[in-house]
Amino acid sequence: MDYITLRSPAFSDHTPIPAEYAHAQGDVSPPLVWSPPPGAVAELALICEDPDAPAGTFVHWLLAGIDPDAGGVEAGGVPEGAAVGRNDFGFRGYGGPHPPVGDDPHRYVFRLYGLSGATGLKDGFTADDFRTAVEGKTVASGALVGTYGR
Repeated sequence: MDYITLRSPAFSDHTPIPAEYAHAQGDVSPPLVWSPPPGAVAELALICEDPDAPAGTFVHWLLAGIDPDAGGVEAGGVPEGAAVGRNDFGFRGYGGPHPPVGDDPHRYVFRLYGLSGATGLKDGFTADDFRTAVEGKTVASGALVGTYGR
């Protein structure tokens, strides 16, 4: 499997996510940039999850149908033509970090998948839909981990 470099101008890998991208600050998604995926990639898909959530992994953001030539997404943006999924807060779009007060900082894993074919996902899709759609189609991926505590 090929590797896609995923990073953010707002924070480095395994460092704190700035408060402006947190749930309490209005749910503005952080800017992300990535390296060009290999030529076999027909579509990109993105998920952000908190594996440290008390009730199990919590999904904060889902995007599918991203053009492989997009190169990134601006803060608060959605790549043109992308489908936006429903997060575990219950709404479409990005829901920022919101760990319980007093918990050790949680990890927020942004994972970008390079897929060999289209997912066919439409706005409002779920995390289960996402996982099913990327299964068996992933030819490249990259990850960025941010932390956040309150």
